[in-house]
Amino acid sequence: MDRSVLWRAAAVQAISVAVLSVALAVALPHSFFEDWGWIAGPAAWMLCALVTAAAVRLPAARVLVGAVLAGLPSLLAVVLGVHWLGAAIAIVLFALWCARLAREPGLPARAV
Repeated sequence: MDRSVLWRAAAVQAISVAVLSVALAVALPHSFFEDWGWIAGPAAWMLCALVTAAAVRLPAARVLVGAVLAGLPSLLAVVLGVHWLGAAIAIVLFALWCARLAREPGLPARAV
């Protein structure tokens, strides 16, 4: 596990999710999220994962797989009404995935 990637992936994902969430909340009415949140949330999460993949120099396709897997537990949080707790848990799981991915053989060495 690459701890540098872990912290950078967590930070980039958290910041990009926060910035995009605020931008969407300002730009769109609450009713949009009631009707379309089920697709807008995951799409935003995946977009932020692509930003993270580029920032930490990891393969986008493999990072997206990790984003999907890390996002699954947050579904339970949404059902329980603690959406932001689910996002926090997903960020931790996603960062762990990226840190593990960074140490896989065959990936090019990255400058830190």
